[in-house]
Amino acid sequence: MPESHASDWDRRKFLSAAGGLAAAGLGSTSAAGQPKAEQRTVELDNPRIGDPISQTAKAQGGTPQVPGPPPKKLGYCIVGLGKFSVGQILPAFKDAEHARPVALVSGDRAKSEAVADAYDISKKKIYSYDNFDAIADDPDIDVVYIILPNALHAEFTIRAFEAGKHVLCEKPMATSIADCERMIGAGKQAGKKLMIAYRVQYEPFNIKAIEWARNEHYGPIQFITSETVIEIGGPNQWRLDKKLSGGGSLMDIGIYSLNAMRYLTGEEPTHINAMMHQDNSDPRFSDVEQSIIFQLKFPSGILANCTSSYSTATFNRYAVAFRDGWLKLDPATNYTGHRFFHGTPEKEEQLFLKHVSHFAAEMDHLAQCIKDNKPVKTPGEEGLKDVKYMQKIYQAAREGKTVTAG
Repeated sequence: MPESHASDWDRRKFLSAAGGLAAAGLGSTSAAGQPKAEQRTVELDNPRIGDPISQTAKAQGGTPQVPGPPPKKLGYCIVGLGKFSVGQILPAFKDAEHARPVALVSGDRAKSEAVADAYDISKKKIYSYDNFDAIADDPDIDVVYIILPNALHAEFTIRAFEAGKHVLCEKPMATSIADCERMIGAGKQAGKKLMIAYRVQYEPFNIKAIEWARNEHYGPIQFITSETVIEIGGPNQWRLDKKLSGGGSLMDIGIYSLNAMRYLTGEEPTHINAMMHQDNSDPRFSDVEQSIIFQLKFPSGILANCTSSYSTATFNRYAVAFRDGWLKLDPATNYTGHRFFHGTPEKEEQLFLKHVSHFAAEMDHLAQCIKDNKPVKTPGEEGLKDVKYMQKIYQAAREGKTVTAG
């Protein structure tokens, strides 16, 4: 998409069709029943810093910790008011310690005003896509959160950098490698941070799975499987328009499986196989693939088998087979309700962790990194890698042969 402010498409049409970005279809699950466990394992978070004075400390003669002032919250401008923004992102600010919503960008003024009223945002801080660049003169905006169809990510990320703002961008980062590189370059030129919203990398169950996988909790990893499936709904949505989405189920939900294989192993794939299918009798899939299966080989020898599909079912899960045991998240990438199972041939257990809002956690992470001038956990380079690998997956499927991932 060109960098100019004008566009070949009507953005208001995009927003009315958006219904949220890639992750929006992952809010429900039809997971299999819980396996019988011989033991329940419970892990609880440590108390939060800044809790009221500890009565125990006082009773024991210790020095009580008096809560200090609350941290300064950085201002977020939300670009795009589809289902995902309104239903997930904006409500999550109530759980954020370092972030707050201060501005909105939308093509629907009436909707913007209703949302502004709900979140105590000034009507003066409602922008349209045409006057988006005026955010440069708004000192309350520190971060711009891009929640638009994939093909628009590059344009608005670059414009946000030109306005002197940091950027949090939904995944996939863009629809082409070239656009990803332009986004990264614009951020470096502006001296601002670019973070891709890989929310599950900030979610406790996935974080614990990463820890166990990389620390070889049950010995070295042998292989991993992952399946991400959603019921896509009707035909009138941007995800089914390749010009806007960049592809079908792979670009939408398959990226969850791809990214999981990379963050669980801590490695980058060397070889890729793939097969894809689209039902030509279904008009929804005349432009994009319905289903795709891909296999990854990693330098250590780990093999991964992944599936993404638009179907009548909805589920998302992954399983890691170690030499001496296994772990499974089912569901793995929901907004809530994660379940962590693990075991050996002798026993099965379930690990319980406290739920944390992934959305608040990732927005807080970026805000803290800005305040402390530290690198972000999921920068633009992370998004670029996934886009490169997805292009390789499509290539392998088209050519019907193994391709090198590099």
